[in-house]
Amino acid sequence: MNKPKLRTRTPVTIADVRLAERCKRGKVIVIDDDSEILLALISLIEMEGYACESYASAGAYFEAALHHSRNFPGPVCILSDVKMPKIDGLELQRRLSEVGDIPLILMSGNSGAVETISAFRAGVVDFLLKPFEADLLFGAIGKALTFSLQRQESGELAIDMAERIASLTPREYEIIRLASQGMFNRDIAAHLGIALRTVKLHRQRAMDKLGMEGLIDLGRLDFSKLAPGQRAKHIW
Repeated sequence: MNKPKLRTRTPVTIADVRLAERCKRGKVIVIDDDSEILLALISLIEMEGYACESYASAGAYFEAALHHSRNFPGPVCILSDVKMPKIDGLELQRRLSEVGDIPLILMSGNSGAVETISAFRAGVVDFLLKPFEADLLFGAIGKALTFSLQRQESGELAIDMAERIASLTPREYEIIRLASQGMFNRDIAAHLGIALRTVKLHRQRAMDKLGMEGLIDLGRLDFSKLAPGQRAKHIW
């Protein structure tokens, strides 16, 4: 009788452990058209245990993001110089806000108060004046990655709820939508021209699918963004 072959496990290497730790800590995308500064920042950030990715321009970053859409399994932020050709730091922030709002840290060697204020108004996490101490840099990176993690978690919750709403039947969706507007079961039954018992049955099924218990939870939902049967889109 032939013995079943045991499947051998691939050994975990030191490189695997280090990669997992870097993914957990987060990734910093560095953008600077000065190659010496770029290399120095990469070395410093990687020594601190973060994953790192670098580009000589914001245009190069967007080009790479367009062709490589794989998500990084952890928080991500961008550290970029302000004064760069074609796409400067403020324009970079504007475009990031349109495509996913990755937290941005800007740095500059000769920016004035007006430019700094404009950057914060545009939504940047921090603004570092060169030369800066490593403590200031990693303080800004820590804050930006915390924002990134919070946004990822809230985005995952939103996607999960969108999927739950999409799983509702058209009748369940209509009844639960009306209930979220404050309508009582008897009013929903009259409005839809169906039996009160039918309303109660579909409403309970919908609440079970959504994982909700009462009107307070139901009132927080926005049914306008997704109809039943539609597939939720993963944005982050």
